[in-house]
Amino acid sequence: VQLQASGGGLVQPGGSLRLSCASSGLTPDHHCIGWFRQAPGNGREGLAYFSSNGGRIDYAPAARGRFIISRDNAKDTVYLQLSGLKVEDTAVYYCATRDPKYYSCAGYTGYGHWGQGTLVTVSS
Repeated sequence: VQLQASGGGLVQPGGSLRLSCASSGLTPDHHCIGWFRQAPGNGREGLAYFSSNGGRIDYAPAARGRFIISRDNAKDTVYLQLSGLKVEDTAVYYCATRDPKYYSCAGYTGYGHWGQGTLVTVSS
């Protein structure tokens, strides 16, 4: 199983970015893809979760209203659209898949196969 996040960069406050999470080697049991971020000096924080079992989507409070998660099945890619970016959104953004034993995708426990993250810097 491999997951690779991309699409980060430097953006001004109020700007937008679309992050991509390309996956390979996932089995149908790996129905959860989550987006997380880690700011300097902070722990990893969950943002948004997509389940391929019915397309259920969940958002953490930090993401609700500004970030949108979506999936392109044909490309095996999950996206995270970031909008209304703030300086405090500066972080390395990661995607990961959850252990198939978990029915729900929201949360942190059980997520792995992190791969290399992508840096989002929000600055004027």
